[in-house]
Amino acid sequence: MPQRKCCTTAQLCTCSSPGTVSRRRFLAATVALCAAVVGLPVQCAQGELDPAAARIRTYCDALLETMKRAKELGVQGRYDKLAPVIRATFDLSAMTRIAVGPDWPSIPPDQQTALVENFTRMTIATYANRFDGYSGERFEVEPVTETRKADRIVRTKLLHPDGQSEILNYLLRGSGDTWKVVDVYLSGTISELATRRSEFGAILKSGGPEALIDSLRQRSGKLLQGASSAESTLDRSVLRARSVGPLPPAPQPYGVDA
Repeated sequence: MPQRKCCTTAQLCTCSSPGTVSRRRFLAATVALCAAVVGLPVQCAQGELDPAAARIRTYCDALLETMKRAKELGVQGRYDKLAPVIRATFDLSAMTRIAVGPDWPSIPPDQQTALVENFTRMTIATYANRFDGYSGERFEVEPVTETRKADRIVRTKLLHPDGQSEILNYLLRGSGDTWKVVDVYLSGTISELATRRSEFGAILKSGGPEALIDSLRQRSGKLLQGASSAESTLDRSVLRARSVGPLPPAPQPYGVDA
């Protein structure tokens, strides 16, 4: 069996503001990264960035730039700036179908279209609302990805100047150089779409597709008004959880080829 290689410090991909990283933090990050990939397939060759990881790094660059200009842009400006990169990074149509779950095939096409449109708007509004400032944070994107059948996991951290970090892992689906996100694991392991599916299922059961469409529309409006919703508070508390266990199974893609 060929020997697997662990990435070196030079291969650690970061999206950061100008400045230096302390030797202790740099070495600690390297040790953590090497420990995380022991026994996992290495997807990128020496000096190359895995296409799935490259997709997330591009997204991180855009997100960090938006954070730096957050106050100048305002929530609507952040929405406008993030919309193109989020649409390019996330498979929002597939994510809508996954979040809706087994009820999806029974929903009329016009309501399916409305659900995708409003889920997309809510997703972009959530990021525009959530990332509302900058105080020296930086993103760290691991260049090594974990293979999950036909999918890949890209692991990232949002590092704060005070030493705290928030873990965000992305499940991407695609092939070749084309990869898009189909789920986000908050705190490294909590499937965002599994949480959405539980919430959406309750709304569908009580009011049907129109109730869910209206709920998504109202939520987007509140987020774009700059209001801090209970959801945003929950997301922030989850993101700051420090413990990380094994990742859950990939979501079942209803209406999407597995």
